[in-house]
Amino acid sequence: MPASPRTARAINDRLALRLLHDEGPLTAGQLKQLTGLSRPTVADLVDRLTASGLIEVVGETGAQRRGPNAKLYGIAAGRAQLAALDVRTQGVAVVVSDLVGRVLAEASVPIGGDTGTGPAVEQAVTLVERVVKQAGADRLHTVGIGAPGLIDPASGELRDSSGLPAWHRRLVAALQGRLPEARVSVENETNLAALAEQREGVARDRATFVLLWLGHGTGAAVVLDGALRRGASGGTGEIGFLPVPGTSGLPSSTDCEGGFHSLAGAAAIVALAGEHGLRVPATADGPGAAAVVREAVRTGTADGFLDALADRLALGAASVVAVLDPGCVVLGGEVGHAGGESLAARVERRLRRMAPLPTEVRPSGLGGTAVLRGALLTARTSAQAELYGTP
Repeated sequence: MPASPRTARAINDRLALRLLHDEGPLTAGQLKQLTGLSRPTVADLVDRLTASGLIEVVGETGAQRRGPNAKLYGIAAGRAQLAALDVRTQGVAVVVSDLVGRVLAEASVPIGGDTGTGPAVEQAVTLVERVVKQAGADRLHTVGIGAPGLIDPASGELRDSSGLPAWHRRLVAALQGRLPEARVSVENETNLAALAEQREGVARDRATFVLLWLGHGTGAAVVLDGALRRGASGGTGEIGFLPVPGTSGLPSSTDCEGGFHSLAGAAAIVALAGEHGLRVPATADGPGAAAVVREAVRTGTADGFLDALADRLALGAASVVAVLDPGCVVLGGEVGHAGGESLAARVERRLRRMAPLPTEVRPSGLGGTAVLRGALLTARTSAQAELYGTP
């Protein structure tokens, strides 16, 4: 049964909007060429989308003579403002953007471990409000949050996880209360990092891959056939709990000490560097561990440390490869980014010896910023689906 005229118009509108998002500003002639629609149909949808405030004239192309055919149409970026948060155990980073992802303002604030739950939440919410004001945004349409820990697949809420600050769970509700018109959602930080690498980073050519998060803690995100997999309870990728050789014991259901985290978490990496005579930072967090790895790669005089670290990372990566056969492992987080090609090549060589499945290992292209980029991407996708009716 053929589509009704109304349905056909909606399909054409969604197609044009998707092209404008993916390709950037286009002329009516370019839209005609890319969509395969007739000239009158394209002219009609351009008029309709312009009248509705969804697209606007953003310039003219020099390849055309001046006039209607030279007009460049783009998404009406000011139609909505979005915010993304990267929530860590030590603080919060915030970015506010327009609907096409152009950053309008950003800032971060450290939150000490001795800060009470109420004051910590207030610091984070106040930061969001300040950045929104700096961006000149009247109100936020969507807020995307990346946080460590498990996300309940049924409720979409951050679950109470052992070892994480209590203010993490309180923050989501507080933001929703202070920003009642905004749509607020939360996602695991490693999952968001994988989405960012898939859309903007080193995994753009991969429909199936695993991101191994190496920062303050460890984690993994699994993308199979283009889709992020979360598991029955939202816990896919909790690789920190993976039992591996070389630790002093076994992890428990409430504590990942003794698991892969004990070999590849920031504290373990900093301690390993100290064992190899390297200068170590005062604080064994993600940036501190990344600084040690970056310096080892830069100087080229710490092969023993990098080889030992690659041995450890290959243990966790080999377990994932043996089960999922992803074909590609991305070393993410601050440490993966800092290790670059040098560390990735070392891990790949070890995987060739340990697993029969061919696996490429790539360093992150985004590092610690991937969580914030992923949160912003999910906020944009959500806002576009609501505003434009895109699937």
